[in-house]
Amino acid sequence: MKLIFNGAAHEVTGSCHCLEACGKKMLVDFGMEQGKDIYVNEDLPFLAGEIDFVFLTHAHIDHSGMLPLLYRNGYKGPVYATNATTRLCQIMLRDSAHIQESEAEWKNRKNRRKQQPEVMPVYTLQDAEGILKQFVSCDYETIMDIAPGIRMRMKDVGHLLGSASIELWLTEGEETRKIVFSGDIGNTDQPLIKDPVPVEDADYVVMESTYGDRSHDEPGEHSEELRAVLEDTLRRGGNLVIPCFAVGRTQQILYFLRGLKVNHELPGFESVEVYVDSPLAVEATNIFAKNTEECFDAEAMELVQKGINPIMFPGLRLSVTSDESKAINADPKPKVILSASGMCDAGRIRHHLKHNLWRPECTVLFAGYQSEGCLGRTLLDGASEVKLFGETIAVRAKIARMSGISGHADREGLIRWVRNISPSPKQVFVVHGEDAVTDSFAALLRENYGMNAAAPYSGAGYDLITGEMLEEGRREFIKKNYVPKAPGKKTASLYRRLVDAGQKLIAVIRGYQEGTNKDIQQFTQEVENLCDRWKM
Repeated sequence: MKLIFNGAAHEVTGSCHCLEACGKKMLVDFGMEQGKDIYVNEDLPFLAGEIDFVFLTHAHIDHSGMLPLLYRNGYKGPVYATNATTRLCQIMLRDSAHIQESEAEWKNRKNRRKQQPEVMPVYTLQDAEGILKQFVSCDYETIMDIAPGIRMRMKDVGHLLGSASIELWLTEGEETRKIVFSGDIGNTDQPLIKDPVPVEDADYVVMESTYGDRSHDEPGEHSEELRAVLEDTLRRGGNLVIPCFAVGRTQQILYFLRGLKVNHELPGFESVEVYVDSPLAVEATNIFAKNTEECFDAEAMELVQKGINPIMFPGLRLSVTSDESKAINADPKPKVILSASGMCDAGRIRHHLKHNLWRPECTVLFAGYQSEGCLGRTLLDGASEVKLFGETIAVRAKIARMSGISGHADREGLIRWVRNISPSPKQVFVVHGEDAVTDSFAALLRENYGMNAAAPYSGAGYDLITGEMLEEGRREFIKKNYVPKAPGKKTASLYRRLVDAGQKLIAVIRGYQEGTNKDIQQFTQEVENLCDRWKM
């Protein structure tokens, strides 16, 4: 029984974990890397044609996006996913294939002019169609016998329509081990979808840590926050541009906007048009409307049962064709524009940024995670200008962020999810987080909660029977990041001590939540002095 880590090890995207058990080879997720790529990933430990099963936690491209390549390379087995994930992948993987083909064609036009060799797309629409035929839809909470010695169950993890934690029971002879792959753990009190369903027991846990180093702001104020930004933008006569992930975040923002319109919470907003400019988002919105009973929360279901669509309202315009997209910015009237991609690295949002970033009356509002190295993070970090389509664009628009809104659990939510597992797992593996965050969150679980926790690197392998590490994993940096070399063992060990010390400081800070104002002020000053003294 062997667990091997491949993708999203000390990185946020490209999730992929490998299992060998009961004479079978399995993958959990096979996602595409997005944003800044820090570490070199090991190749899959087995050929695509040798893999027996794939289990998919949810439809987001950083978890599902390389499945067409797996098909292209010879995989012909089933892909187990929830009903909603299967439906979402029908549009998302086709859309991803279209992007791969379009980017390859764009590069080849340039290469032909330079008389350079042509490139092939990572995969094609035909590859996407092929893997989609192999999806097997699963119901939440149903235990399935996958093969002799292998049982599987999916539990709603509240991150996205159809998202799941995957429980696997593996039995070899007299030995049985239960391993849980968290997938992306959802935030609580999100609009539309249900809260995460807890997992009760596990021997081993592989869990994400996207926000393992921070706490979200108090939930429930998103609508008011959106109202304030919208009011300010409309008062200045500008457009409100919201980069949105086409699946999940777009529908949540529509839910908030509908409330503002139908409840007359913003004078004059009733006549303002809202554009969803993404063919993928339009299709995903239709899928959300068809998966109500399985995935919607009680508040959304109450509207559905009254015959009200919770994400549709007067003034909503769905833009599909390129001509419809171009017409949006040709219209001078103030408007709201929701467009993908959410991190601004591709798609129609880049055209909207080109037309609106230089206008001081406009606002660009981010409502989701921005990975290190992506254009969205660059704007949030205060860039004064950016390059779009070869042109330098001044950033004069107001750059804002919706605080607290996230499809991912924060540090407290992650801790709550893993601590619900009783008794404590033999080992917790921390993945799907930025480099330092995976280390710090694993240290937090060890120091504060007494758990055996580690943050493996790509290629690390573990024996699930003995619990022993078989391979340490690869720590080689991508050359394009201009990191001269990976830290030596002594440096890495000292840095781990520093991270652990930081977690202890956080624990002390939490203890001052009920402290006196005088003590809090004094302690705050000491921490600020420490930071100023040692800031690099």
